[in-house]
Amino acid sequence: MAKMIRKGLLCPTAVRKNWLLLTTVAAVLAGIGFGVLVREYGKLSNLDKVYFAFPGELLMRMLKLIILPLIISSMITGVAALDSSISGKIGLRAVVYYFCTTVIAVILGIVLVVTIKPGVTQKASEIDRVGSSPEVNTVDAMLDLIRNMFPENLVQACFQQYKTKREKVKATTAMDKNTSMFREESTTTATTAKASENKTQEYKIVGMYSNGINALGLIVFCLVFGMVIGKMGEKGQVLMDFFNALNEATMRIVQIIMWYMPIGIVFLVAGKIIEVEDWEIFRKLGLYMATVISGLAIHSSIILPLIYFIIVRKNPFQFALGMAQALLTALMISSSSATLPVTFRCAEEKNLIDKRITRFVLPVGATINMDGTALYEAVAAIFIAQLNDLELDIGQIVTISVTATAASIGAAGVPQAGLVTMVIVLSAVGLPAEDVTLIIAVDWLLDRFRTMVNVLGDAFGTGVVEKLSKKELEQMDVTSEVNIVNPFALETGILDNDETQAKKSYINGGFAIDKSDTISFTQTSQF
Repeated sequence: MAKMIRKGLLCPTAVRKNWLLLTTVAAVLAGIGFGVLVREYGKLSNLDKVYFAFPGELLMRMLKLIILPLIISSMITGVAALDSSISGKIGLRAVVYYFCTTVIAVILGIVLVVTIKPGVTQKASEIDRVGSSPEVNTVDAMLDLIRNMFPENLVQACFQQYKTKREKVKATTAMDKNTSMFREESTTTATTAKASENKTQEYKIVGMYSNGINALGLIVFCLVFGMVIGKMGEKGQVLMDFFNALNEATMRIVQIIMWYMPIGIVFLVAGKIIEVEDWEIFRKLGLYMATVISGLAIHSSIILPLIYFIIVRKNPFQFALGMAQALLTALMISSSSATLPVTFRCAEEKNLIDKRITRFVLPVGATINMDGTALYEAVAAIFIAQLNDLELDIGQIVTISVTATAASIGAAGVPQAGLVTMVIVLSAVGLPAEDVTLIIAVDWLLDRFRTMVNVLGDAFGTGVVEKLSKKELEQMDVTSEVNIVNPFALETGILDNDETQAKKSYINGGFAIDKSDTISFTQTSQF
């Protein structure tokens, strides 16, 4: 048996199919070894560290570059390919799945942190603070989330998000117009202090823009735009073909980036190891980190696979193995949005998920499905309460669970966005927001693990939604008289340069369906 497994792993065909995964694993190991050696013997200055990590920075920039065209093209073509009633059902199933897994993750995190009690044996004064806590108001943050769903400028939404902050309004002294007498200034300091305490501080809301793709606003727009194109029939066919071609071109660019990925990961990992200055903090926060990582491990290896197995009735670990490249990428770059191109590739090529599902579900999942982040925030909030010797009652724990679930939806799919939402959770139960600085030092490492869980949750979601939507998809296939149940049935290797194979794959995977004329569909899909 062992010989057969070794033979299967070392088979030239298997190596050729999984070359990217194997080289990525090798790159991770090489990066760890390289980073440790340079850290011990290199003695690099801060400027040298920046230059050293430059190839890794290039990889991050390449992946972020491709996010925008990928979200736009995949969402529009995915929604336009579905009837409005079917897209509504698929969207509802996806949102219910995301909500349920997030709630389960939060409950799991709370159970673990209350049981293990990582903060009881320590005091907040024993841990060094790093950085500063962001100023966030819970109500304003939730309203900003809704505002960003409806951007006032679509072009600006491609590179900026809207946010508000509170500014104090200076109090002005009112004067009676009928008299020329001012208040006497001979009041004591104590009286002035007492008056200022009783006076309510007024604030004004000031809006501003911060850098970063407004993914939520773009998804809402693309959702509506795709539905409108789908209802336009012949008039919308040109736009359908354009966005299908844009999606195909984007995925081919992703293939080019994949060739550079192993090189970038070596320097990304090594650069991060060199950058960390205080490894002692990992010993002090070891029990807290173990609580978070054990929660993420249970959620990703037991709960998510169990949900997948109950609904789909297939081997969940084989499915997860097909997503290995995306999970490794998420672990290295700690951004679910930047991992999206690789997630698409793994879901469609390795696990053969219907393109109509992946194009619709994955962009939404990368934005609102944050299982790992929700679990982390619940654990961190109760950990900080334990550090401060504060006993949380049932009501406060429920508040933490609800706030962590809601805040995780608003967390952008970018590195360390969880720290901003963490402040929202702490403020909701009256915990000191500045104590978030106690855990910033280890957040960069935990962020990688929770991002990996987020991506795995998105991937399992595509499999679950595809199974639940099987009847509707088959009904669409019968109606359109085009067999596109498995869009990659004819594609044995996405990196194959054979033009005939590429054309077959694209015809099979195109979704610009003209129900009145099947022939025009196949003709317009070729280019």
